[in-house]
Amino acid sequence: MIYVRTKEKTAVTGWIILFIFVTYFISFLFIFPQSVSADRIKNIANFEGVRSNQLIGYGLVMGLPGTGDTGLATAQGIANILQRMGLTVNPNDIKTKDVAAVMVTALLPPFPKPGVRVDALVSALGDAKSLQGGTLLLSPLKGPDGKVYALAQGPVSIGGFIGGSGGNSTTKNHLTAGNVPNGAIVEIEPHFTLGDGNDIRLFLNRPDFTTSSAIVQKVNEALASEYATTVDSATVLIKIPPTFKNKIVELIAFIETLDVQVDTPARVVINERTGTVVVGDNVKIAPVAIAHGNLTVDIKTEYQVSQPAPFAPLGAKTVTVPKQDVSVKEQKASLIEVSSVTLSELVRALNALGVTPRDLISILQALKASGALRAELEII
Repeated sequence: MIYVRTKEKTAVTGWIILFIFVTYFISFLFIFPQSVSADRIKNIANFEGVRSNQLIGYGLVMGLPGTGDTGLATAQGIANILQRMGLTVNPNDIKTKDVAAVMVTALLPPFPKPGVRVDALVSALGDAKSLQGGTLLLSPLKGPDGKVYALAQGPVSIGGFIGGSGGNSTTKNHLTAGNVPNGAIVEIEPHFTLGDGNDIRLFLNRPDFTTSSAIVQKVNEALASEYATTVDSATVLIKIPPTFKNKIVELIAFIETLDVQVDTPARVVINERTGTVVVGDNVKIAPVAIAHGNLTVDIKTEYQVSQPAPFAPLGAKTVTVPKQDVSVKEQKASLIEVSSVTLSELVRALNALGVTPRDLISILQALKASGALRAELEII
């Protein structure tokens, strides 16, 4: 009996210690809430001059198994290539089923050096059926200024296939667009400028006054002076301190690692094509009652065939009689009241109605039209 009581006392003491620990842990979360949703500056903003550049060009994919173009432009392109190699041919005499005209695109990362390889994307320009097994010929890639910044060439990978012919064929993935891995070689480095030597600007990925102000406060605290100022909701101007006068890369690396409290507005994103609904935090609605029901109309047509009986008179014909069945089903709509709810309560209330993603889209649009939805509604 003494041992049992000691065990009970030990268990009670353990519960008391656990309760005290949970209480202090919850108090810590309320006292220091910023550590929960803080994010690094490099994840929410970019420095001026640190950007990618898009390139585009025209090329030919050779070696296709009869799945190429039939247009005159492709034949003319082949003729131009052969002419540069010293062979003159008539474009009308060239059969182009093994060649496809393509547009070649590439994305240059920030600060690319000559000789660096990047991926090239090719997309059929004409009526080619497939780029499977083809090889991209040397294609110059130009920037918006008309200068050639890279050259692309190599085998095309489409990540799919086509097999069979006629009605007995199978296809996987998209066959008229593909990738040339590391197929583009940088020839010229684009011009980049990191600030003007006295200051540098920081651009937020999502403009927000609260977040830009938090960045300014954090940078000034880290640099121990008023070097950062807010220009607008998307721009923060940072003066280069004397200690970083010739060390702008070190300054950027130092600022990028700072943690900042990110403030995100209440937003609901809807994709009507796929039926996807993403509801962000802090989404609330005003007092409102919601009723939603579905009306389903089914129309079926069946054909009944009446054939002549055996030994029927000459000239008797088979008669087809259509039989139509129309039924209407209306789902009962439950009226539910929701008021001043948070995200979890809103989802719980809508789930109580048994709504599908398509129904949820209609409900959210109606809530926004009524003024009850306290959030941005973005339809993509």
